[in-house]
Amino acid sequence: MTEQAAIQAAWTEIAPGYDDYVTPSNMALAERALQRAGLRPDMRVLDVAAGSGGLSIPAARAGAQVLATDISPAMVERLETRAREEGLSNLAARVMDGHALDLEDDTFDVAASQFGVMLFPDLPRGLGEMARVTKPDGRVVLVTMGPPSEVEFLGFFVDAVKTADPDFEGLPMDPPPLPFQVSDPETLREKLADAGLTDIRVERANHRLEFNSGRQMWDWVTSSNPIGAGMVADLTDEQKATAQKALDDDLRERSGGSGSAVLNNSVNIGIGTK
Repeated sequence: MTEQAAIQAAWTEIAPGYDDYVTPSNMALAERALQRAGLRPDMRVLDVAAGSGGLSIPAARAGAQVLATDISPAMVERLETRAREEGLSNLAARVMDGHALDLEDDTFDVAASQFGVMLFPDLPRGLGEMARVTKPDGRVVLVTMGPPSEVEFLGFFVDAVKTADPDFEGLPMDPPPLPFQVSDPETLREKLADAGLTDIRVERANHRLEFNSGRQMWDWVTSSNPIGAGMVADLTDEQKATAQKALDDDLRERSGGSGSAVLNNSVNIGIGTK
């Protein structure tokens, strides 16, 4: 199996959970990022590594002409279903590897990626492709996770799994795993500059996530990307149940015993001009 086929297979496996849990939770953040990028209804927008539409659906709702791309056919199918159900005829989707976009130079007013290109093994190449297809004076937008210590859902999840498996170490941090390769705002700023962008702004924002149960949070984390699923792949069913019970207890404590528990997570919104 080629590397591309392996990546496709990994995302296809988690696509149902990603669409159910993760995509809806990311839309409000995408709206903020697009507003900060100056999105207007007459613009052409590219969403790279779009998943099932966490950013491209809000962009289309705002009236932009949107092309969403993702390496996983399963994600693209789910995105197309979402667009069709909302009547968003201004949103098209294509299967495409963001490392090598099959698109012409200088085509889009905004090229954006939310929690997508940050996962690329060759992030500079992915950013370079986004810049290439952006029109002169257009914007490139990258939304990424902030530092691990400021991502509450990760801390809650790792602590819960440790109750079931005391030897569980969580994500190795030296070097940082792909989701955190540009978690430092200055590193993200440097990568945007290396892609030839100017007038770069990197703003911190809070990604507010609400969870009603340990099982819901478990499904969210393990569906968020293949790394999340892989972290707990070796746990037994009993260990998974123990960890979910620990999450239930922690979330109940956070919520004060009633309603949803809110977890706050630091993110970076990086914007550069071509």
